[in-house]
Amino acid sequence: MIKPLLDRAVRDLHDLLPKIAALEPQAQQLADAMLRCWSAGGKILLAGNGGSAADAMHFAEELTVRFMKNRKALPAVALCDPTVLTCAANDFGFDAIFSRQIEALGKRGDVFIAFTTSGNSSNILRAIDAAKQQGLITASFLGKDGGQCRGKCDIELLIPANLPHRIQEGHKIVYHTICEWVDSKVD
Repeated sequence: MIKPLLDRAVRDLHDLLPKIAALEPQAQQLADAMLRCWSAGGKILLAGNGGSAADAMHFAEELTVRFMKNRKALPAVALCDPTVLTCAANDFGFDAIFSRQIEALGKRGDVFIAFTTSGNSSNILRAIDAAKQQGLITASFLGKDGGQCRGKCDIELLIPANLPHRIQEGHKIVYHTICEWVDSKVD
């Protein structure tokens, strides 16, 4: 039966919600940084692996296309083009799949947002380093204890859960809230 699993999921999220709500200062900091970036003609770059790649793509499309209202399209790019990923992995190794794209697309003042539930993905760690070297504002959506990514970004949004799917559910609440705030600020 699915009922016990669903009941557990609801309990887990119920327990996690106050911890997600406590991320309000970091969420506001990221939202403000994104708005400043767009005001200066910049863009948001996002990356993640697996389910975190799906979150990066989801967040980017909500910004580029629309969230809840028709408003100006905002430049946000998930670094998930399969031809670029496979070329970079083939020519430079999997650890370089995001950093190589940041090298090509990132400009000082842009914002790079990394999604990682473990905080230990070497390609995300290299992407953060590349973004910092190029003067991008860096943000990370993390889980567990933040892993090796903890302390590396200008803005960190850590969901203190151990299960990747609960972490991703927490991430989604935060980035959807940011999208809603962006909708209230941009015509």
